[in-house]
Amino acid sequence: MDYKKSKAPTNTVTRNIMDLCKDTGNIYKSVAIISKRANQISVEIKQDLSKKLAEFASYNDSLEEVFENREQIEISRYYEKLPKPTLLATQEFIDGNVHWRDTQKENQKEALQ
Repeated sequence: MDYKKSKAPTNTVTRNIMDLCKDTGNIYKSVAIISKRANQISVEIKQDLSKKLAEFASYNDSLEEVFENREQIEISRYYEKLPKPTLLATQEFIDGNVHWRDTQKENQKEALQ
């Protein structure tokens, strides 16, 4: 996922609650879906950052030598400027890019059959 191409704002935005609960019919379900997606995005970002920073890891036991690598600093700044996972997940939910299913309704249908 390319996080820079996302239309998510980098700052907090006030949202209309009624817009968020259109698809689910319940604001609590919407928030639960957004939070689960935000956790997934957070894990993805952390893995990406860890992979990129692992290239710069030095395995010397010397505490005296600390190297500041310009590329490493730029990578860190890039990830600091990204929108927060919650904002990314909310934007995905509003755009309809989050796929979810209601297992309670599925279980009720199965019980009636």
